[in-house]
Amino acid sequence: MSVLSSPYFHDEAKAFEHLESIVWADGVVCPHCGVVDGRVYDLSGVRGKPTLKSPEGALRHGLKKCGECRKQFTVKVGTVFEHARMPLHKMLQAVHLIASSKKGISAHQLGRILEVQYKTAWFLAHRIREAMRSGDLAAPFGSGGGAVEVDETYFGTKEGRRGAKAGTAHKFGVLALVDRETGTMRSFTFDKFRADEVHPIVLNNIAREARLMTDEAKMYKKIGREFAEHGTTLHGARQYVDYSDRTIHTNTVEGAFSIFKRSMKGVYQHCGEQHLHRYLAEFEFRYNTRQANGVDDRGRAVAAVRGIVGKRLTYVRPDFNAQALG
Repeated sequence: MSVLSSPYFHDEAKAFEHLESIVWADGVVCPHCGVVDGRVYDLSGVRGKPTLKSPEGALRHGLKKCGECRKQFTVKVGTVFEHARMPLHKMLQAVHLIASSKKGISAHQLGRILEVQYKTAWFLAHRIREAMRSGDLAAPFGSGGGAVEVDETYFGTKEGRRGAKAGTAHKFGVLALVDRETGTMRSFTFDKFRADEVHPIVLNNIAREARLMTDEAKMYKKIGREFAEHGTTLHGARQYVDYSDRTIHTNTVEGAFSIFKRSMKGVYQHCGEQHLHRYLAEFEFRYNTRQANGVDDRGRAVAAVRGIVGKRLTYVRPDFNAQALG
């Protein structure tokens, strides 16, 4: 027996039951009219229209009907899994594989494991990353006066800048904040490392009573005065921990960056700029729900599934159009 031996990874009816237990933990919600625990009729087992592949009609697993608005639905409606053309139990397998792989899993590898086409695996992986993306207005880091590390990194090559070799203007910019007290991270993309792009991110996400930890970049010198303390280390002089105060460093955020950069280079290898925010969401999600924070692989997969509600991702063009459901 293994983790992937669970019934909901192999049986479609069990898969719907598992998803319903997570999404509807507080009662069945009609995605059409929003009624909670209203008159809901279970239509599981009803067959769909006959087709050439299924003359008797395919079984409609998890099908329900709302007694208020009289519309039919399943637990997938109103989520990133809506209108997915592959079995739910395979999608749950993909969620577990992505959530439990520290450095991620490529779409080619995912396709081979699930025995689906590359494009199907690629789109499914982006659906799952969208589920992992929070977007919530969470409390500022360092609210209790704790240390918050801030650092930036660059990787890859922007479209149309393939010939550039020197500097960072042709690379993707990523800014990350790590709250040492909670062990959580927030990541953001930026076009240019300028005050008008970086300062608002720092000010909107870090409490003023926090201890700000950065390297010696001039970008942080002015904004550092906004916080209770601003500790810096001189990376240019190969100083990675302050000699007089060992709590002043940015080693935590750089460790998080190292996993992200090794994964993007060794596993995913290429990332379009329009998709970067979802790849960041994937690594941020796994970092915030890692074993050190008391979350195991099963718990991480469940947390990812909870994030599917209220999100849609449509395969309109080779790049995706994400829209939140109102």
